[in-house]
This record gives sequence, structure tokens and C-alpha cells, in this order.
Amino acid sequence: MSKVSRARAGVWETFSVIVGIGLMAGVLGSAAAAADETTEKRLLNATQETSNWLHHHRDYTAQRYSPLSQINRNTVKGLHVAWTMALGGIEGGGIWSHGGLEGTPIVENGFMYVTDGWGSVYKIDLHGGNGNLVWKMDPKTDHDWAGAIACCGVNNRGAALWDNFVISHTLDGRLVVTNKDDGKIAWEREVADPDKGEVITGAPLIVKNMAITGVAGAEYGIRGWVAATDLKSQKEVWRTYTIPAKGEPGNETWKDGHDAWKTGGGSTWVTGSYDPQTHLIYWGVGNPGPDFDSEYRQGDNLYTDSTLALDPDTGKIKWHFQHTPNDPFDYDSVAERVLVDLTFNGKTRKVVLEADRNGFGYALDRTDGSFLWATPFVKKVTWTKGINPETGKPIEYDPGKPVQTYDPQATLNRKNTHVTICPGHNGGKNWPPTAYHPDLNTWYIPVIESCDELDNKETKPGDWKAREFFTGGGPVVKMPITGSVTAIDATTGRVTGKYETKYPMLGGLLATPELIFAGHPSGELYALDAKTLNKLWEFNTGGGVNAPPMTFSVDGKQYIAILVGLGGAWDKWNLDSTKGLEKVPPGSMLYVFAL
Repeated sequence: MSKVSRARAGVWETFSVIVGIGLMAGVLGSAAAAADETTEKRLLNATQETSNWLHHHRDYTAQRYSPLSQINRNTVKGLHVAWTMALGGIEGGGIWSHGGLEGTPIVENGFMYVTDGWGSVYKIDLHGGNGNLVWKMDPKTDHDWAGAIACCGVNNRGAALWDNFVISHTLDGRLVVTNKDDGKIAWEREVADPDKGEVITGAPLIVKNMAITGVAGAEYGIRGWVAATDLKSQKEVWRTYTIPAKGEPGNETWKDGHDAWKTGGGSTWVTGSYDPQTHLIYWGVGNPGPDFDSEYRQGDNLYTDSTLALDPDTGKIKWHFQHTPNDPFDYDSVAERVLVDLTFNGKTRKVVLEADRNGFGYALDRTDGSFLWATPFVKKVTWTKGINPETGKPIEYDPGKPVQTYDPQATLNRKNTHVTICPGHNGGKNWPPTAYHPDLNTWYIPVIESCDELDNKETKPGDWKAREFFTGGGPVVKMPITGSVTAIDATTGRVTGKYETKYPMLGGLLATPELIFAGHPSGELYALDAKTLNKLWEFNTGGGVNAPPMTFSVDGKQYIAILVGLGGAWDKWNLDSTKGLEKVPPGSMLYVFAL
């Protein structure tokens, strides 16, 4: 029996505050009261509740765009700290010295729900222009057991709302359902198995009455999946493996003779999107395992490094698009999928956008997965000569070869055991979310501008051991790493602007009518002009920003909120390439700004 499944007693802490019974949340575009349930209808129409931020990415499209405009290019210079709150979760565990903050707060009718790195959930009363803690739920995660296999870092990216409950994940593999009113755990179930190297870092996606969960752990040779839990029956509805077993469609793309698919990776650790019109869930799939020894797992290795469209009722894969077949670079395709409607050649197309770790941004038709365009959003790409404009595959891709050779000088294999690649293995963009401006048709990407060296280590059958790294080599990061916020015209795929940054973009973005908000690992939160990318405002939080900003309104007043606390893997493995970040102390703070 897993340590996670052992009985836990006293798994919550509740702190009460007195709030006025008759207080109503300040609402722009919503008349819901604070006690209202989070219904399926409200989640489907989240964009209409302009004061709230009901989903991980605000709504199902993952555009991370809010129409709130009190804070604009004329007023942003008056933005100041309204209040702060110290959170917990900074303690370390396993191989990690401390936890970090990568979550996005959820706001509903004057109350905020936010998580720390260890999955504790905090409910905060936002009325009166201050933040007052209502309760804290501590799931009592086993720090050492989960932390020993958490790749990469002690992270939790946020919670979700359903009915009168807060839905969250824990690093040690549980789905936790907490009563919204008193902070007590109503029930929980084990979804992932840390005994196998599985952990959960992403926020749940709520579709109908289901919580959809993705899993992390490709570096430990797991077999990835996406799973749905019925929140009414408390039972699993479906589980779709991203690495097909023998006899399932796609298994033929694992052409080795030793069942490499069983440890094939394909983790799904970033929250997906949902389109109620196509009735499809869109989810990204990570790297194959072992990461850097593609000869061990010959073939295209479906469905790794792919965009998946799934039926939310059954979990059946309706279509897929693979970005980097037989990936030898650790180029996960786990990024959020952004859903937009665009005009191409005079015809409106339903589009899904993805900024891949391989350095290219992709546009696909989200009804059938057909390729529309791809463009590099980093300054330097060396692993391939480009993307085939007809197929969307790398130009060098040969479907007849069991092991792909992209650019010969940059492709890691057992003969070419040390290479330099651009972008580096952290990707041109990692998990931090993009933002999309629907009026400008502009897509903003938080970029890691990097190159690094990779070494190959031959993997042999029988090398895999549960809860141990299974990578077939690894990075030797030596080169300076910088960043940028890059703007792309989504109708053409053309890069229209680039705001250069000293350090890589390790948090995500927020778009409002006139501004783009972004945070920096050295502590700055800043606002850029959405049209020009000129910096209009900046504030140094004094801690590393590793999370995306969001915005909400209470009592008719707009606020910007962001979690501050550098965690993840950066300070463990990458500080030699980002001189100065070694001085940034650990932290766990919530900052809220207003005019």
C-alpha cells in the first residue's frame, strides 16, 4: 500500500473570521452572491463574470485575458501595493531545499482561493480593500516521500471551484475536495501513485461534474495519463494513457524490441482547455522516457510531445498532432492550449495555439488537428532547419526512420554523445502560461532564450527502477540564459515584437485591454503596453516571481494579484547560467496591487 493511501487524521486547519452576512461581492457583469454555488453554467459563462477569475486561466479558452480596464496605460503609474499576505509551504522535502509558488489565484465574488507549493489551500476575504484569512486547509502531504520524486520542484499551480467545494491536487497524488464554507475536507481520493514516480503539480480542469487530472513524472519513466473523477460519485470515470499499450492505436510507433512503451513518459502536468462547442478537451503531452536516449525507444513514440483532443465523456482521443517525433531533446509539449477563433483566407477557423518547448509556436485547427502555421518565437533555433509548411513536422523528419536525425550536429544519439542545442532543454517556453489579446489578435509568449549542452548515456533493458531518474543522459547547462516577452500576430504567425529581459521568463503573463503584466525571477512585476511592449510600470517585490499574475474586481475596484516565491528546479540546476538569481531568497508571499 502506498504511503499516500494510509489513513490521515486531523488533515485540516480552519481559521475563522467574521464577515458581514449581508455583504455582496462587487461585481462587474455578474449579480452572483458570495454564497452562490459554482455551477456548470457559471463555469461555461465565466467570461461574463468580469469581476471574477473562475478558472485556472480565467475561462476555458486559456487566453488569460481580462476586460477589466481601470488599470490602463494612463493609470498604471499609480499602481501600488494594496496588501500582502505571507503564506506557508516554504519548507523543503526529498531532494528539494524549499517550496515555491507557481499558482494562479482563483477569485469568486469577493473571495480568493490560492494554494502554496505543498498544496495547502487558503480562502481569503477580499472585501474592504484588504485580505483577511478565512481558513487554511493543509492536506498533510508527505514531504519526503513526494519530494524525493517531484520533478521538478515542490510546486502546486492552483485550485478549481465546483458546486460548494474547492478542488485541488497534492504533490503526493491526491485529489482533495474541500468545503468552500468552512475549509474542511469533504473527501479525497488517490489519483496518482508516487510508488511509481507519479506526482501531481497542475490545477484541476472542471468539465461538467468531473475533475480532470494530469500527471508529472516522465523523468522517472512513468506511463503518462489524463484521468477524470466524477465529483458526485467520487469515482473515476475514465483514464486515458498517453502511451498506448500493445493492441491500442499508436503502440506501433514504439518500434523497439523491449517494450519501451511501458516506461515511455508522456506526462501531462499542465492544465488543459475545453471547448463546449466542439465538446473536446485539449491537453499537451510531455517528453518520452528516457529523455535523451531516443535509440532505446525507437519510433515516433506517440503520443509524446503531442497535442491531444479528447472526448470529455469517455476520454477517447479524437485527434492528435505530434510536434517533435522521437524527441532526443526533452522538448515537452505540455504547454497550455489557447483556444481562439481567427480568420484565415476569409474563413473563420477554430484554432488551438501552443508555444512548444522546441522553440516554435503552433496554430492548429481545433476541430480536426490540421496544421495551419508554425513560427519560431526564440531568437536562436539550431536543432532543426525549420518546420515543413505543409505538414507541420520538422523539415528533417523521415517517417521511415526508427530513430530521427534532425540537424546532424545538434541531434543527440549514441554516436553523437555531446551536443549543443538551442533552445536548451528547458525549452523556448516552459510551463508558464501565455496570454492572448482577442481584440489585437496578438499572442504573448513568456520566453526562455537559451542554449545548452546535452550528454547521451546509453540505456539498457532492465535499467528502469521505480522512483529513480530514467533519463538516458542529461543537460550540462553552462551558457547564459536570458528571456523575452514575444508578441505574435496569431492570424499570420508573424513575430511583431519582443521585449528583452535579463533573466528567463519563469512566470506567466496576463493580458488586459491595454496592458500585459509579467513577473521576473529577480523579483520585478511590470506592465507592458499591449501594442508596443514598452514598459510602463515596475515594482520590485523583493522575492523571485515564479507565477503568473491575474486580475479581479471587488466592490467596483480592480486589483492585480501575484504569488511571489522562487521555487521549481531553477535554483537547483540553473543558477550558473543566470548570475544574480543565487541572491534571491526563498519566499512565500501573496501580493495584491491597486490604484
